[in-house]
This record gives sequence, C-alpha cells and structure tokens, in this order.
Amino acid sequence: MPTNLITATYLIAAIFFIWSLGGLSSNVGARKGLWFGITGMVLAVSVTILNTDVVNYVLIAITMAIGSAIGLILATRVQMVQMPQLVAILHSLVGLAAVLIGYGGYMDDSLQLTGVEKTIHDIEVYIGIYIGAFTFSGSVMAFGKLSTLLNAKPVLLPARHYLNLLMFITVIIFGWIFVTPSTPEMAYIALYIMTALGIIFGIHMVLAIGGADMPVVISMLNSYSGWAAAATGFMLSNDLLIIVGALVGSSGAILSYIMCKAMNRNFFSVISGGFGTLTKTTASTSGEQIEVSNIDVAQTATLLLQAKKIVIVPGYGMAVAQAQHAVSGVTQLLMSQGVNVRFGIHPVAGRMPGHMNVLLAEAKIPYDAVFEMEQINPDFGNVDVSIVIGANDTVNPSALTDPDSPIAGMPVLEVWRGKTTIVLKRSMAQGYSGVENPLFGKENTRMLFGDAKTTMDALLLKLS
Repeated sequence: MPTNLITATYLIAAIFFIWSLGGLSSNVGARKGLWFGITGMVLAVSVTILNTDVVNYVLIAITMAIGSAIGLILATRVQMVQMPQLVAILHSLVGLAAVLIGYGGYMDDSLQLTGVEKTIHDIEVYIGIYIGAFTFSGSVMAFGKLSTLLNAKPVLLPARHYLNLLMFITVIIFGWIFVTPSTPEMAYIALYIMTALGIIFGIHMVLAIGGADMPVVISMLNSYSGWAAAATGFMLSNDLLIIVGALVGSSGAILSYIMCKAMNRNFFSVISGGFGTLTKTTASTSGEQIEVSNIDVAQTATLLLQAKKIVIVPGYGMAVAQAQHAVSGVTQLLMSQGVNVRFGIHPVAGRMPGHMNVLLAEAKIPYDAVFEMEQINPDFGNVDVSIVIGANDTVNPSALTDPDSPIAGMPVLEVWRGKTTIVLKRSMAQGYSGVENPLFGKENTRMLFGDAKTTMDALLLKLS
C-alpha cells in the first residue's frame, strides 16, 4: 500500500478516535463513541497489516488470534465490579509493549542512523522504555491492590521523596551515558539500569498510595500509558501512535486533575508519585462512640412510598455487593408511582473514574436520572429521603466542618441536608480514610445494616 494512502488512513482513524472521546464524555453518547473507537481501531490495524514492510503474516495472524481469544474470554467472564482491576492490568500491557518495542527498535540493525538523527532516535527509545517500565510495574501493583492481593494501606518508606528524586536524577545521568556511549556494551548497561529503575519507581510509586486514592491512580496510569504510546510513535515514526498517545495521555492527565480537585489533592504531587496520604494526617475522632438510630426494611419502604423526592448515593459497597440490579428494580418501581428518584455520583466513588456510572448503566438506570455531585448538592435541602448505599468518605460532613480532619476540604455529597438519610452498611466500619463519619449519628439519619443486595431485594418485595 502506498505511503500516502497509509498516512491518510491513519489521519482518518485519528479523527474517529477524537470522535470517540467526544462521545464517551457523556452517558448519552457513550455507545456511539465506543463504535467510533472500534471503527478507528479497525482502520488502524488493517492499514498497518497491509503495509508493504509487513512480511510475516502467519505470525501476525497467530498473535491476533491469541489476543482476540483472551479478550473475548475477559469480556464474558469479568464482572462489572472487577473492571478497575481489568483496566489496571490492561494498562500494564501497554507499558510492557512500549518497553519491548523500545528494545526491538534499538536492536534493529536495519536502521542506519548517524549524527543528530541517531541521537534523537536514541532519546525516543530511552524515554519510551522508561515510561513503559514504570507504567508496567505501577499497573501491576495497582492490580494487586484492587484485587486485594496487596494491602490497600500505603507503604511509606523513610525519605521516599528523596528516593524518587535520586532515581530520577540517576535515570537522567544514565540517559546521557546511553546517548553518548564509549562502547556499545556501555549503552546496553545504561539501558538495563534505566529499565530496572523505571520498574522500581513504578512499584514504589503505587505502593505508597492508599486505597482511597486508587481512582486517581487508575486515571494517572491511563495517562502514563498514553505518553508511552506517544513516545513509541515518535520512535517508529508512526503518526497515528503519536496522535492517539497524546489523546490518551492528555485526557488521562485532565481527568486526574479533575479528580484531584474533587478529593482536595495536589495535582503536582500526584504526577510526581508523591501522594498516597491525605493532605492532613491527624485523625479526627473524639473518642466517643457514635450513637445511631436503626431502621428496618418495612419502615424504609414506608418512608420511600411517602416521599416525593429521593436521591440515591451509591458507593463501592454497592459494587462489592453487586446490588445495582436490585437498586434498579427499586428505582423503576418508585418512578412508576410518580416518585422523583435521582442518583448523586461523587467523582471518586468506587475504585476507578466513572465506576458507579458504569454499574448504573449496566443495571439500566436512565441516563437522565444520574447527576454529578455539583449538580445534585444544591437540591439536597428539598430531598425527602436520601439513600446512601455503601458510600462513606464521600458523604462525610467532617470534610466540611472539621479543619483537622484528614479529609478536610474534600467536597462531599451533602446528604444530611435532606429530611431523612438512610445509610446502608454492613457495619460501622470506617471508610478508606480511616475517619469516623458523624453523618451516622445525626438526628435525621437512620442506619439500615446488612448486605446491600439482600437489603434492596427485600425492600423491592416490600414496595411491590
């Protein structure tokens, strides 16, 4: 296939990817955006295979068959609640691909580059491998934490910031050695050391992050994988990889910035791998036991049938219990009786960006009933009943009232301003931040203990 036609097709594929991002920016356009992305990827892969430089079609067919089989198995077996883990491990494959392509490109004897061209190519190889290395190891660590294979608590080494800085400076020094080696062997030694440091940095960066910050971690790893792809694109002189990598990298960085604001984090400390604990580190507890008022399923059903406006706030507990379908059943029944039921979503609810939105969409919750925190917060004063399902830190009033709280300044869903708040929890356990929630002891709060799915199924029967 002529080079001009390949380039033109790549640009068309890039346009489809841009349309895909535009569609994915809203619930209504998500399905269309997904098809745009699929179309762009089919175009990109097809034109790459038809490139005259490709000669081993048998190997390509075998690897594509294996990859497609693995993808189909994952698509049919992975539960929606496991999506954060899946996204994390897929990010690791992008990083690993960048590392392997970087080494392959450097070892390619067919490239006879000299002077400035060789220097630029070597820099591209070096940067691509480094970003890919810490993206790979960091994503594996994120997968471990999200899968509970690793402890969710942050592992904070002494002088960890200085350790990160030392590794970064070392990478720069060996980068100079790599670009201007005295011998070919020295260049490979520099490349090996840099790769090892990149892997260590990825492990250290994510291990230092607490479970409450994992949504930001996922979005940042998404950004890193994009920059790794862009660096690979420069190395391979592939315009499409450069464009797509830049799209993924920039969109992931923007999303991370938005989430940091939602969690009262410092964006620059996040991208430098210096986060993992909240800005304030002193616990905000009075030492007194919170006295709560309980409610049962029958009483809850009565309150809901008498209400005109209801807001449901889902959290990770709903995902763990896989209660979204039961919640959908309750929602549809109440809506059929003329009750105004809406959902309030905190930007970092769950374990990844948009986690709750995905679960609600899976359960066929109407798109127009789902609202972001900024949209729903001003109306809580007019809400008759707020139902909190498995959320904790995202509805904690101490974030706004206690300046010494570890989550001080973090915007939260202000459910306590409604007439009645019903909180579904298994127990009085604290959230990821380890802070007691005074919402549970407020006069207008009622605690409905038990498994969220079992409770919502029982509630649906009572309402029927």
